[in-house]
Amino acid sequence: MPSPLLVEVPQEIETERLLLRVPRAGDGPALHEAVSESLVELRRFIASVPWVAQEQSVESSEIYCRTALSNFVARKDMPYLLFERKSSTLVGCAGLHRPNWDMPRFEVGYWCRTASAGHGFVTEAVSALVHLAEARLSAVRLELIADAENTRSRAVADRAGFQLEGVLRSERRAADGSLRNTCVYARVRSAA
Repeated sequence: MPSPLLVEVPQEIETERLLLRVPRAGDGPALHEAVSESLVELRRFIASVPWVAQEQSVESSEIYCRTALSNFVARKDMPYLLFERKSSTLVGCAGLHRPNWDMPRFEVGYWCRTASAGHGFVTEAVSALVHLAEARLSAVRLELIADAENTRSRAVADRAGFQLEGVLRSERRAADGSLRNTCVYARVRSAA
């Protein structure tokens, strides 16, 4: 495997309805607006997205965007902002996280803006990322982690062709201190 720094990963991906684009300087206000609108839903599954426990601000969103771009260039993380092509509205985020370039293996993660949920945007984005990972990055394994009670997230895993490998019981804590079960999904291809 060549150095991850030499692996060509597109900064933009177009699907039928979406533009997936790496965050960049200046995206903080749009990201903050989407996160702020979605905090109640995101915090429901805070064990899966612990960053939403922190105070949210335009500045923290801008820092995230600039850090995300840096991590993308270094191939440490590959996050994308999801923009509806018709309206240019930021509808969520998705990415290939925690890469293990020796395999290669990636974790697929995502969240959807509350007003955009239920329209299939996340499934469309995840399908594009699966294609990228398998066709261009030679991924042998893709993982998707979801709270057992997050039925929407689990449905995305099913629609994107992931198989449930197991449930990690009492694996995380929710904001109220209760224990949460975590579902581990995967797509695996033989390394032939």
